[in-house]
Amino acid sequence: MITIIATLKVKPGQEEALMAGMQKMIDHVQASEPGTITYVLNRSTADPTTFVVYEVYADQAAFAAHGSSQPMQEFFALAGGILDGRPDIAMYEEVARKR
Repeated sequence: MITIIATLKVKPGQEEALMAGMQKMIDHVQASEPGTITYVLNRSTADPTTFVVYEVYADQAAFAAHGSSQPMQEFFALAGGILDGRPDIAMYEEVARKR
């Protein structure tokens, strides 16, 4: 499994735009990406302009399919105008799990 933790900071006043764009992405993931195991948007309790997306994919192919999807390309276009700096994206591979 592949885990992505993406931290996104938006310009002040753009919080609702990010949440709306992410909701479209979440809807797409739920309807069309069976290889996406988990896709959760979180908002910082200390800074309302900071969001973290927690993503888990079955494998590299599922992650690649997500990244090349049309809704993801649309989100990238939106993000370009509302983000305050570049996103911080970290990728992890699962090495152990409680069963």
